[in-house]
Amino acid sequence: MIEGFGRMLRVSVSYALYFALSIFVFLGRVPRYLKRHKRARQALEGVLLLVFAGMIGYSFLLAAPASFPEQTLVAVKKGATLEEVASDLKQQGVIGSATLFELVARIFKGGVVVAGEYALTSPQNVLTMASRITSGDFELVPVKVRVEEGMSAEDITALLKKSVPGFDASGFYALAAPEEGKLYPDTYFILPGEEPALVVFAMTSDFNQHIREVEVASAIAAFGKPLPQVLTMASILEKEAATTQDRRIIAGILWHRIDIGMKLQVDATFSYINGKNSFTLTKADLATDSPYNTYLYKGLPPGPIGSPSIDAIMAAVTPVETSYLYYLSDLNGTVHYSTTYDQHLNKKEQYLDN
Repeated sequence: MIEGFGRMLRVSVSYALYFALSIFVFLGRVPRYLKRHKRARQALEGVLLLVFAGMIGYSFLLAAPASFPEQTLVAVKKGATLEEVASDLKQQGVIGSATLFELVARIFKGGVVVAGEYALTSPQNVLTMASRITSGDFELVPVKVRVEEGMSAEDITALLKKSVPGFDASGFYALAAPEEGKLYPDTYFILPGEEPALVVFAMTSDFNQHIREVEVASAIAAFGKPLPQVLTMASILEKEAATTQDRRIIAGILWHRIDIGMKLQVDATFSYINGKNSFTLTKADLATDSPYNTYLYKGLPPGPIGSPSIDAIMAAVTPVETSYLYYLSDLNGTVHYSTTYDQHLNKKEQYLDN
């Protein structure tokens, strides 16, 4: 309502200015009339003076300052006084005059402010800001965020930091990292300034709901391996192949390697360690002394390397047994399998080295 009043005031001033200029033109064409009607001329000059004074007053006192911080949040702390809020808003460039803000706020609600996070999507005048903060009009619109399959806690943190205004990214990562693998890939609607704990809870609750579905829970139970191991394998499969069939074949290869004491040697873990894709890994990357280095250490990494989809989880517990021990993905994502190491080297030369 107040913002509408501000727009109406600006339109009214514009029309008044246009009218006044038209009068000036008219007056310039009829000098004899003006000489005979001095009072009319003085009245018009007074109107013009009031119009220009109103425009200047609005620009310097009521309008949003040039420094107005768009697409951010401003916090009103619990227990803060009107004077403290006005001072904070002035320092942050939200209002031009703390005194005027206090005066307007007292007119609206007696100067009582409502604590919380206020979204600043576009510049708003002091009348609007005073009305919002005294009535608790936060204007918080949920942000749609898509967490893709295979994203790690670090990836999700970067996404939320970029997408959600006022989000505590460091606080989120501290809570999310221990839940690696259980931050379910899905679409979420997150309020600006949302508490990190609530976001982590939403993602892990989503994971628990899907993992407890009868088909999934039964398959995991029948496979017989602990859920942490299943999730770790699934997170690798998520990055190693795109189709269900390839994931199931690779699962069979990797579980078999573990059974015979062979190192997994999967490049996906180096993306997690070094932040690189498998086509940019160097010898230095492969020498990284990390427990996630499957080229140095046997068995599964100590935990998941990302958020697996249900498809990858199901592939991990329904592996396809084959005679293959090796596989590689070409630049088009097609997976090629080999029984012997010599076959593997030949296919590497054929599909990756040329």
